[in-house]
Amino acid sequence: MKTIWRIFLGGVVVVVLAMLGGTIYIQSAFPKVGPSPVMKIEGNAEQIEHGRYLANHVTVCMDCHSKRDWTRYSAPPVSGTEGAGGEIFNQELGLPGVIYASNISPTGIGNWTAGDIYRAMTSGVRENGEPLFPIMPYLSYSHLDPRDAEAIIAYLLTLPHKSGTYPDHKLDFPMNLIVRTIPQPADPWTRPDTTDLVSYGRYITMISGCSDCHTPMDHGEALEGMYMAGGQDFELPGVGIVRPANLTPDKMTGLGNWTEEMFVQKFTSMDPDLARDTPVEQGRFNTIMPWTMYAGMHEIDLRAIYAYLQTVPAVPHSVVKFTPEL
Repeated sequence: MKTIWRIFLGGVVVVVLAMLGGTIYIQSAFPKVGPSPVMKIEGNAEQIEHGRYLANHVTVCMDCHSKRDWTRYSAPPVSGTEGAGGEIFNQELGLPGVIYASNISPTGIGNWTAGDIYRAMTSGVRENGEPLFPIMPYLSYSHLDPRDAEAIIAYLLTLPHKSGTYPDHKLDFPMNLIVRTIPQPADPWTRPDTTDLVSYGRYITMISGCSDCHTPMDHGEALEGMYMAGGQDFELPGVGIVRPANLTPDKMTGLGNWTEEMFVQKFTSMDPDLARDTPVEQGRFNTIMPWTMYAGMHEIDLRAIYAYLQTVPAVPHSVVKFTPEL
């Protein structure tokens, strides 16, 4: 009996040591993205304006890094909080921990180098070497043309200082270890010319993060054969479960019967002032789609997205957009 007990204890010690060794290795060896690059930002008026457009209407950085008014349709950013951060993403939203959107005004990132900001945006690693949870869509931003990334950085550095410091993210086990293995080196694309509408649309669709919401996932992995097919559950406390639409060209359940004009009109009709004046009662449908921000997207960009979406494989997938909280 003593021999069996010693064998059991020995096995436990081996398992504990293996787990401890694995933990130490992951914490010391990851993330593997290399140092922040050396970058120089021109910061001229044209570059800053392009960055403003991207950050507010394409990559929609301000969607998460501002306070959003969830009592209004599409939760538009609260005026004056742009870049201040503070939005909380936690277990109530179905996430494995508590994550605060960072302050990305000069108050929060003013001491970072331009390379630090670029690495965080495109590789998911902060200036101190710690990983970001991929609710920050750095896997999509990884493909930003460096000219676009530099423009966004130039714009962010011109934002007024905003107050707001927040706790570091606190992730549940084992995500606190897994998150260290997710960042990867940037894989920049060259922004295609608008004359190649489909290729340009693919690029704009990528950096807009459309797939991050409109492709259903299982434990962070996109479901095979479901690209842009919609239906992923997003929990909104006090509201219910909302699900993004099927954006594939399926004629029955997707955008197959939509014309280009219908698609463009859907976005441009989402007037920001109207959204701010449209209250949503507790328990009624709301959306995580930042319509008020995408409403300002240039028409050529919207037409390019439509052109690209018409080329993706059609997936028959009916989506129930809203299940009220019981």
